[in-house]
Amino acid sequence: MKKFIEEPSRKIEIITETDVLVVGSGPGGLSAALAAARTGVKVALVERFGCFGGNITAVGVEGFAWYRHEKTVEAGGIAYEFEDRAKSMDAAVPESQSTSYELDSERFKLVADTLVEETGVSPMLHRFFVSPIIEGNEIKGIIVESKAGREAILAKVIIDGTGDADVAYRSGVPLNKTPVENMIAASVMFHLSGVDKKKFMQEVKDNPQTYSDWASGEWEVETSGKEDKMFSPFLKAPFQKAIQSGLIKSDLNTISGTWGAMHDTGELTYMNLVHLAGCDGTDPDSLTRFEMQGRKEAMQAIKALRKYAPGCSNARLRNFGMTIGIRDTRKIDAEYNMKETDVRNEGRFEDSIGIFPEFIDGYGVLILPTTGRYMQIPYRALMPKKISNLLVVGRSIGGDKIAHASNRNMSCCVVTGQGGGIAAALSIKNNKSLKEVNIVEVQKELKKQNVRIN
Repeated sequence: MKKFIEEPSRKIEIITETDVLVVGSGPGGLSAALAAARTGVKVALVERFGCFGGNITAVGVEGFAWYRHEKTVEAGGIAYEFEDRAKSMDAAVPESQSTSYELDSERFKLVADTLVEETGVSPMLHRFFVSPIIEGNEIKGIIVESKAGREAILAKVIIDGTGDADVAYRSGVPLNKTPVENMIAASVMFHLSGVDKKKFMQEVKDNPQTYSDWASGEWEVETSGKEDKMFSPFLKAPFQKAIQSGLIKSDLNTISGTWGAMHDTGELTYMNLVHLAGCDGTDPDSLTRFEMQGRKEAMQAIKALRKYAPGCSNARLRNFGMTIGIRDTRKIDAEYNMKETDVRNEGRFEDSIGIFPEFIDGYGVLILPTTGRYMQIPYRALMPKKISNLLVVGRSIGGDKIAHASNRNMSCCVVTGQGGGIAAALSIKNNKSLKEVNIVEVQKELKKQNVRIN
């Protein structure tokens, strides 16, 4: 039987009043804040950690656009700006399996700081969203918790960029949540030092891996066929050998995956090897268990690499990401929920806020955008039901399973963030509701901010 206490009522200080309030600063939330500020309204950006960037910085996912190939067609906008600014600030290197650049997860913290400061966004780090302030069908602001205690922030429009639709969930809007047993696995990212680049890269050259290698063993991967012979920075053999020799336990047979960049300094970064099925990113007990389990599995992976991967005999853990990487939890039941047919068959929408290439990665499907095909993303997929002045950006927009396998990717989160930020700003400037905002004006501003919408 559960026990409860009754929390006494209290007065909470209003510390900020703003036009647009963005909660969560991952690729979706950060781009929403930047886009709204550039459209000419006052913006505040709330983040629970001590840096902006979400999956890029807090988790350590450096492969921002690893899907990009010669014929890939993209939206541009802030997604390109992230890469371009990172390159100019020595925070990016060429990506190993594509024509894109891999973002340095530590240096990108400085890139994000610079962008926030330049656009005049009010930065509010180290504040954890607690609850919305609801009046009727409007959200007037949020309550946050920090070292300063409880604080209130008021705004005309709220953008939920939490990734897990936390604001939407606590505002009572209709949601869909993937059953835990069917969620895309979580990951603990880590980075290595002490790797002999010459030996490691010679092994990559002598035994090149392809995307077809993913489909061997524990995973079944559906491709279009064209991916099967393409190079992939895939690591599996060292872990198989380690299991066969008894160096690591046989139940660690899901340890395998990709590496990111091999630096001249001996740093091998963005090690995406630990896959944690059954982790619920909305359950703190589940997160606690899998954070700890993931770190243990990462150390087993390093043990195997030191023994069986050329160039890794002196490899050492450089760092873990600050938090586990979650790919799949809640999604809003939006005014329009994107469908598998939209992402597989070049969906087109009159309310397009940007395009995203034919890239699907999740639920056992991998389709890479190598032929110029792309879809449009509708504004309605960002609009939850019930609350009139709330938008949701990032991986929790409305969509079915395979749509999510596309929309969850960081560059797509930026597309939804930039579109949502501009729509929020124009609704305020023109004194219109989010539903009434003129989509033609939104699209005009998107083009002004260098976004391709069709």
